[in-house]
Amino acid sequence: MNDWFRVSGDGSILLTLHIQPGASRSECAGRHGDALKIRLAAPPVDGKANAALIAFVAARLGIARAAVTLKSGQTSRRKILKIEGSTAEAVAGLAGST
Repeated sequence: MNDWFRVSGDGSILLTLHIQPGASRSECAGRHGDALKIRLAAPPVDGKANAALIAFVAARLGIARAAVTLKSGQTSRRKILKIEGSTAEAVAGLAGST
């Protein structure tokens, strides 16, 4: 069951993520409660981790960075991303990618 993402009424996909900045490498690390845990190599300063998160998710989904928007959690480890131009199947594959 994928309770860490949902398709909204406008066709976009909302992801609930738990972020671990400052990791040795950027990777998806599996489930963390009702969120998908992502480790980021970027430090949590000056928005670097948020920018790295958007770039990482866009690259994994094969979409433009402009299609990924940080909806909430600007300074929190728990973040909500809005994804446009991808499928639920592709997003579900994030949990299995490393």
